[in-house]
Amino acid sequence: MVNVTEDIFATGAVNPFTKKQEDIKRFTLTNGYGMSVQLISRGAIITSIKTPDSRGQVDDVTLGFDDLAGYQSERNPYFGATIGRVCNRIGGGRFELDGKVVEVSKNRDNKFQLHGGFVGFDKAHWQVVSVRQDGVTLSHTNPDGHEGYPGTVTATASFTLSEDNCLHVRMTAESDKPTPVNLTNHSYFNLAGHKAGANGLYEHTVEINAYGITETDRDSIPTGKITPVEGTSFDLRVASNLGERLKELQPARGYDDNFCVTFSPPQPLAKVARATHPPTGRWLEVVSNQPGVQFYTSNFMPDVERGETPIPGKDGAQYAKHGAFCMETQKFPDSVNHSNFPTTILRPGEIYNHEVIYKFGVCQ
Repeated sequence: MVNVTEDIFATGAVNPFTKKQEDIKRFTLTNGYGMSVQLISRGAIITSIKTPDSRGQVDDVTLGFDDLAGYQSERNPYFGATIGRVCNRIGGGRFELDGKVVEVSKNRDNKFQLHGGFVGFDKAHWQVVSVRQDGVTLSHTNPDGHEGYPGTVTATASFTLSEDNCLHVRMTAESDKPTPVNLTNHSYFNLAGHKAGANGLYEHTVEINAYGITETDRDSIPTGKITPVEGTSFDLRVASNLGERLKELQPARGYDDNFCVTFSPPQPLAKVARATHPPTGRWLEVVSNQPGVQFYTSNFMPDVERGETPIPGKDGAQYAKHGAFCMETQKFPDSVNHSNFPTTILRPGEIYNHEVIYKFGVCQ
């Protein structure tokens, strides 16, 4: 039976929208099979996922921080956050909508927007809509004009834990004006345990159900071309050892690419990816209704071999390059500037609906 408890993660946090001091709430979802999930109202962030290995040893398999200061730090690479109003990149920080040019904030080198701008959904204090027997629903109302976007958007993020070790995340949104919406969850996973680092990551096998990737320039902005994965290092349709694949990509930094998911109509949900860590037996399967998934291997976390200082994480962890992977289900990056990509435009009367299921298990 799933149980949900609530406590205070932090007090006196300044709401970036209202400037008022507020408490940050934490929710712990626990089932009868050794799995637990923690999330906080700041950024609708997943702060912890604990799950057993094949020997019954429980470990935390997501990266994060012990306190609010960690999540507020400029060194936080969006650990566990709900990202919006538009995840990933908007090239040039501009796009055309219904014949008008829209300029949004450019929070990366004053060149493009990443993950919703300077104050994205990841920094908002989400309101508690409901606490259920098996989960919690949070909401955030994003004002018209924020970060340059038209329309007031009301978004919800619902987190549900099941007895069969599935974390079901559902993100919805409505808007009073046409505006782009493309949400994602930015959890960083390491099935060897969140402290296992690059050596643990290299032991994983990864399988991604994709026919192509969106080709990008040096700033990771899509060119509009979709490149087939067949015959390339991006063909992960058959489970492959991640360490070996990352060697193939050198001198590139690793994977940070939008994979175009292969759907089998008329299924509303498709298996997107599966990662397995053979030494512990843990596996993670990602199922979603989104056409893309950003597979990212933490290439831009500190490179300790070059003398960079690791990010101090929860429970004394030291997070560094290749210390985890992300599977960010999404519509394609920069879709607003490419008519051949799935549209991200949400219009009044429509409901944005994004479902992703993270299913955990162990190899027998």
